[in-house]
This record gives sequence, C-alpha cells and structure tokens, in this order.
Amino acid sequence: MLDWLYNIVGWILVQIHAGLGLIGLNPDSGWAWGLSIVLLTMLMRLLMVPLFVKQMNTQRKMQEIQPKLRKLQERYKHDKERLQRESMELYRESGTNPLMGCLPLLLQMPVFFALFNVLRSVAEGNVRYNFTEELVESARQALVFGTPIAAHFNSSSEELLALGATNAIMAKVVIAISCVVMGTTTFLTMRQSMKRSVAQMPDNPMMQTQKIMMYMAPLFGLFGLMMPVGVLIYWVTSNVWTMVQQHFLYRNQPAPGEAVDAKAANTNGSAKGMLGRKKKQPESAPQPVEQPKIERKQPKKQSRSKRTGGGPR
Repeated sequence: MLDWLYNIVGWILVQIHAGLGLIGLNPDSGWAWGLSIVLLTMLMRLLMVPLFVKQMNTQRKMQEIQPKLRKLQERYKHDKERLQRESMELYRESGTNPLMGCLPLLLQMPVFFALFNVLRSVAEGNVRYNFTEELVESARQALVFGTPIAAHFNSSSEELLALGATNAIMAKVVIAISCVVMGTTTFLTMRQSMKRSVAQMPDNPMMQTQKIMMYMAPLFGLFGLMMPVGVLIYWVTSNVWTMVQQHFLYRNQPAPGEAVDAKAANTNGSAKGMLGRKKKQPESAPQPVEQPKIERKQPKKQSRSKRTGGGPR
C-alpha cells in the first residue's frame, strides 16, 4: 500500500549515500551509511520547518481565542451541536485550524515507518526500494561503533556475528545505550514543549494527562529494542533536531504570557535601577524656612486731656 513512499525514501537514501562516496567516504563503511541516514533525517525535518512555524502561530491564535471559546462553552453548554457550529465559526473568523497542531507529527510518522521498512528489508537481504544487491550487502555489513546498522537488540549473537559485528555483547550494549539516548531525548523534547504549553494555557484541562505522558516518555526507549540501529539513528537525530529547532523558535517567538512577563521584568528592572540611581544622589541640606514677621501694633499715645477725661476749661 505504501510501497511508493518506501521507494521514495529508499531512493533518497541511496542518492545521499552515493553523494558521500563521491566526496571521499568509503561507501561500505558504517559512517557513510550512518551519515546518509542523518542527512536524510535533516532533509526531511528541514522541509517541515514551515509547518512547525505554522503550528506555533496556530498555538498562539488558539491561546488568544480561549476566552471567547470559554464564553461559547458556557453559553451553549446544553446545546452541543450549536456549540460545535459556533466554535467552528470562531476558528474560521480567526484563521485558526486546530489540526495544524498535529500536522508536523502526522507527516513525520510516515517517513519514520518508511525508513523502518527499508532498513528491515535491507536486514533481511531483500533487493527492494531502489537498493541493488551490492548496496544491500554493503548496508548489511556496515558497522557503527562495531554494530551493524541492520541489527536490533533482539538479534541473536549468531545473527549479529553473521552481519559482521565485531563483538555480539558490545553490539547489544551499543543498541541499549542508543535506546536510552532515544528515550532521554524524547523526554526532553516533550518537556520543552510542555513548558511552552503551560505558558500559553495555564488552565489547560489536559495538563495532567500531558505530564503523565511526559514522564512516561523515557519508556518509549523500550520500543527501540525492536528497531534496527539505522532507525535509532534516525529517531535520535530527529529528537535532537526538534530540541534545537524549538529552542530557537520559542526564543524568537515567545508565548504571549512570556512576552508580558519579560516586559514586566524589564520595566521592574528599569524602575529599580532608577530608584537605585536616585538613592545614590546626595541629599541636599534642608533650606531654613523663613518665619513670617510679627508686627505688634502699639496703641497710639493719647493726649493728657483725653486720658484724664477732662476737657478744656
């Protein structure tokens, strides 16, 4: 059903591998095949950068219309059909599409499954998906840290040695470490996104569920035990890319709450700085207050005749 996608992913992988051979890397080495997977991952993620930017803008708009959505939920809480219709109208007016939040993940998963099937086909020695017999044999024998890229943790020691592993036990150790790294990077990626979600929607009712999923993320590394080393390389590279990409995008486009907090912090800092500068200014000595002059009116001196009450005789 998805053979067309597997053929595309296989063709791109083969072309990248051929290009690395042209610049001097040994085509049969694990570094050539491992780097081919890394470059394939980076190419896929680079093509999806505009979708992640669109996703961030959608999340910002969703946060801005949350008060209006709550009003609609309160007004039409007994009329689900009307609530859905009014909510869709609000999304349309604001230019918001809730599905954009899941689109990057939905587009990434088919590439993941395609690469998984291509590498599994290589591990089984099948000549498919634009791989020739020589390329299949080269990929099967390619070693990354002494571990075949087509091997997985459940491979028996005989299978690992048949694929060219220098040491079966060390190969399993390398695969186990890769699974731990995969689980750790998955946790850090979800934690980074979780902080962003809290800043945008502190009252998100799904917050507790998201926390549980975040702390269960390291367990995803257990699924890596069933995956070929090549798929682990893809997954770890994708997680590292996501963390770096989110860091720069979140820094350049802070959430509305974060922007306000930063502005307030700058304002407070400026005010404190101004107060501090004012305190450092020497206080001038108080000027004496001039007291008003009190004029005492002396009674006019009367003539002797007036004082004695006698008149002229």
